[in-house]
Amino acid sequence: MATAQEARLLSRQNKLSNTAGIAPGYLQANLLVLPATYATDFHDLCLRNPVPCPLLGMSANPGDTATMRPPCIRSADFDIRTDFPKYRVYAGGHFIESRQDLLDVWTDDHVAFLIGCSFSFEDALTAAGLPPRHQKTGTLVAMYRSNIPLLPAGIFTGGNCIVSMRPYHPEDIERVRNITREYRLTHGEPVAWGWEGAKQLGIGDVTKPDFGEPQEFQEGEVPVFWACGVTPQMAVEAAGEKIEGLVFAHEPGHMLVTDWTAEELQGAK
Repeated sequence: MATAQEARLLSRQNKLSNTAGIAPGYLQANLLVLPATYATDFHDLCLRNPVPCPLLGMSANPGDTATMRPPCIRSADFDIRTDFPKYRVYAGGHFIESRQDLLDVWTDDHVAFLIGCSFSFEDALTAAGLPPRHQKTGTLVAMYRSNIPLLPAGIFTGGNCIVSMRPYHPEDIERVRNITREYRLTHGEPVAWGWEGAKQLGIGDVTKPDFGEPQEFQEGEVPVFWACGVTPQMAVEAAGEKIEGLVFAHEPGHMLVTDWTAEELQGAK
């Protein structure tokens, strides 16, 4: 099993992709990077939408690529431009490319935000005998655009939540809820479950996720949905031309492994 630092170095070397199950016990993070002029608006967006956008940390200063506050990364050998496995680039609210690093597009004006990721509670599910399907099949977790609107903040006046999905039997859902509820900085308990829950979220076909890969369902299983840290990218899409300059994010399923542990998260409640 990799440590958090080993996982980051593997990402930097382009030797790591899907981070589900990597470095058990350490919290994983989603990414959004914006020009500094929009940092306050995005910070407020996170505070107003703590379930889909639970804020773990942000750049200590604009342009800083190595220091996050609070210190969810403790190693001196850290570079936010390289230590995610894969990145997405947006311009004018439109996704324009995926890339392995941000070295030649980063500017001294960029501010990075780390958002909690549901991969962080999967070790607890596995320990309880409820391992997520995508870890067993080696696939990317399925993610969907939902009809849950974001509360607006500044230029971020639109966009809906993304949700991730893991199949479970109905009789296991209460245990799943109880386990994940404690992980409030990594989305907490599910927002919906069951086939009716999928319809209520506006998801017409669970076999066709918007991000990630379809999941295998065993007989009797139903979908269980959590808020997802890809949501900030939807806020960027909705803001569109209001944002001048490039915006960066993680490729869904390709997370940063932080140095914070699940035990520390529990102790900080």
